[in-house]
Amino acid sequence: MRTSFAAIFVLTLFLGTCGWAAPTPASVPVVGAAEPLVWPKPPEPARIRYECALSGPKDLGIAKSLLRRLIDALSGGVDERFVRPTGVAERDGVIYVADPGAHALWILDAGRRRSTKVVEVADLMLVSPVAVAVRPDGAVFVADTGLKKVFLLARDGTLLRVAAQDNIERPAGVAYDATTQELYVADAGSDRIAVFGANGELMHAWGSGGDRDGDFNHPTHLAMDSSGTLLVVDALNFRIQAFNRTGGFLWKFGHQGDGSGEFAAPKGVAADSEGHVYVVDALFDAVQIFDHDGTLLLGFGETGTQAGQFWLPGGLFINADNEIFVADGYNRRVQVFRYGEGSASSCQGGR
Repeated sequence: MRTSFAAIFVLTLFLGTCGWAAPTPASVPVVGAAEPLVWPKPPEPARIRYECALSGPKDLGIAKSLLRRLIDALSGGVDERFVRPTGVAERDGVIYVADPGAHALWILDAGRRRSTKVVEVADLMLVSPVAVAVRPDGAVFVADTGLKKVFLLARDGTLLRVAAQDNIERPAGVAYDATTQELYVADAGSDRIAVFGANGELMHAWGSGGDRDGDFNHPTHLAMDSSGTLLVVDALNFRIQAFNRTGGFLWKFGHQGDGSGEFAAPKGVAADSEGHVYVVDALFDAVQIFDHDGTLLLGFGETGTQAGQFWLPGGLFINADNEIFVADGYNRRVQVFRYGEGSASSCQGGR
């Protein structure tokens, strides 16, 4: 796993310049970078490349309908954009964004030039939709911590069913296993992982408050890699834990600190096609990349409002093409990067 990074094992997270306090935005976030942004910097071979930033449907070329434009012209309406995105996922060119700042789930389908902003599900107004996970058919799970429920919505935003609501206190993260058709929920309120079946029934759960292997202290974000390993951000234990599908402990890494390879406020987690583990740190305003034994391989990002910079980032998602989506919460955007080479880009709309 280390071979692709071995020649470029450099630490690019200059945490002293990142700082701990969130800055005041000096400008509107840009959609593209004037010069190519890559990590590590030349002359080392580039491994991470910046692609674009998305702040709403308009950045994907999704225009409002004529009727909507007329209504906005009369009412003084403005272009809709994300408010505080915390969760993101992508499937077949469709981007799903959980935005608790807007009390909404965004479904951006650039291929069909269509966007949906879901604010109400089955007569319930969304309160705090914080995380998303997508099925292969494009249906999306959205976890609402305020409502203490996980909904399953069709690609057009209509409710298919309530995917989880029993025996959960604060659903903070979700991951879907297409092989078993099971939904994993990080319950930050009860310090455990709950697993729900295809009909919304609780199948099993594991974990309790503590710092031993398999214990949790406020688990928040989840991801499942291509091998079926579940990655859990054990936020207040400042570590990543990995489990098999039945909850068997596999490995862990991480500890609290303010240096490279340490965690101050770990948030989103994901794995690329080679198994490298990416972790967002909201206080470092950066993404760090590790192997399974916790060795820091590379990092990218710093505090700011420009391309490749972050302001309290949260959710993270990596698709099958190794595109990296980061919910850049207080910059009100999702930034898109890529590991390695690739042709198709979610920034261009469609595939």
